[in-house]
Amino acid sequence: MKNKKADTLERAVSRVTDGATLLVGGFGQPGVPEVLIDGLCDLKRRDLTIVTNNAGTGHSGIARLFEEGCVSKLICSFPWAKESFIFKELHDSGKIELEIVPQGTLAERMRTAGAGLGGFLTPTGVGTDLADGKETVNLDGKDFVLEKPLYGDFALIKAYKVDPRGNLIYRKTGRNFNPIMAMAAAHTIVEVQEEVKIDELDPEVIVTPGVFVDTYYVTGWDEIGKERDAS
Repeated sequence: MKNKKADTLERAVSRVTDGATLLVGGFGQPGVPEVLIDGLCDLKRRDLTIVTNNAGTGHSGIARLFEEGCVSKLICSFPWAKESFIFKELHDSGKIELEIVPQGTLAERMRTAGAGLGGFLTPTGVGTDLADGKETVNLDGKDFVLEKPLYGDFALIKAYKVDPRGNLIYRKTGRNFNPIMAMAAAHTIVEVQEEVKIDELDPEVIVTPGVFVDTYYVTGWDEIGKERDAS
């Protein structure tokens, strides 16, 4: 059985290269792999394309990637939250490119990539700037935009528990984008709070099978139950 566990944070993210496309999980604060993001910032990777739900908040998580100068392009659904001031400053100054994708379309483009499909048709965006340059198909008198799959070179995701095979379960709303991103990336790196023994996870509750997981790093818990970096 392949050893998927990284014993250090640096080793967990070391395969990420300059210019890579990263799918980064999370919706608001839940499910954001902040420890992996910090590790990536420490490696000072550059020219990354980040695919995620929003443009981050404050100075941590996704926002830290922007602040550290790691990102050249953001693909997301909600870039203009009040707390996304770092991204706004960089975008206004022309330092980061932005592609806005409706949330459902964003999720389905990644799900389509993970399922090995060639794309899907959606009425969302028809007749708007979001459909510029995309093929439009008319079916039964209704127009649809052809959306292509959205792949990642790497996925950085956060899970609750993992076994040595890489099988994952998530904690409540932390599930959000993480499972589909795991499927849509060529290499999936997981920040996980707890490692359990083989066969300890009930197969009926496993959300992401280990076949989609390449590397995991266990952060553990501190005395008040918050995630900590085990390194």
